[in-house]
Amino acid sequence: QLQESGGGWVQPGGSLRLSCTVSRLTFPFDQYNYNWYRQAPGKEREIVASISSASGATNYTESVKGRFTISRDNTKNTVFLQMNSLSPEDTAVYYCHNRWGPLTSWGQGTQVTVSP
Repeated sequence: QLQESGGGWVQPGGSLRLSCTVSRLTFPFDQYNYNWYRQAPGKEREIVASISSASGATNYTESVKGRFTISRDNTKNTVFLQMNSLSPEDTAVYYCHNRWGPLTSWGQGTQVTVSP
């Protein structure tokens, strides 16, 4: 089970930190790859950031590079997405996702709204 939190409304240029608390896993938390996706109104869901299980390597979609940071705390079974310099184009529902081989799970999403 994945549960997102930390969404809300913020003005352009502001910051938010999303959290994804994970429970009821089949395998240990640190064996999963984790991703953050987002879906804006009228658009397809897109991957925003990912962090690998083995090396902790991170990847970002081009539009958020230098502004967003994904991280994980293996002691708290939590994944984070620090979002800085937010713009209205970042407005979307943000989803946490994990994968272990063929096993995948999604959270229910948290709304992020960036507007004056």
